[in-house]
Amino acid sequence: MDKLVFGAALQTGDMLIYLILFVIMFAIVIKFAYAPVAKIMAKREDKINGDLDYAEDTRKKADDLAAKRNSELKNTRAEATQIVQNAQKSGETQRDQIVSQAQSEAQQLKSNAQKDAEQARVDALASARDDVAQLSIQIASKLISKELNADDQKALIDSYIEGLGDTNGSR
Repeated sequence: MDKLVFGAALQTGDMLIYLILFVIMFAIVIKFAYAPVAKIMAKREDKINGDLDYAEDTRKKADDLAAKRNSELKNTRAEATQIVQNAQKSGETQRDQIVSQAQSEAQQLKSNAQKDAEQARVDALASARDDVAQLSIQIASKLISKELNADDQKALIDSYIEGLGDTNGSR
């Protein structure tokens, strides 16, 4: 039994030594290994947190940029629509001006053509009168060169008087 007690005492002493050695080793590990590992882990945690914050900031900036681009796109579309509407209005105004000007020029040309036609008619009448007067003079000179009897002379005077009435507008 002594062996048993001795063995139990040995086991208790060994356990105590193992426990003391474990505590010493634990203290050494904590002093020399845990502090650097903890420092590395803290740096890694800070880096991860920094990366997460940077990613969040980048996402917010991207969202802001996307919102800004959408807003600018809407403004650009509105401006383009306004430009097109202004161009259409300007085109319609120019078209109306061109049509009005063309109508005015056509009216002026028509009026000038009517004046020219009237002047040509007046000139033709004047020329015809001159021709008739010339012919009348020639006829009269031929008739005068002939002997006129009383009836021929009376008919000549009557026709001359009628001709004067026509040229003066009394008939």
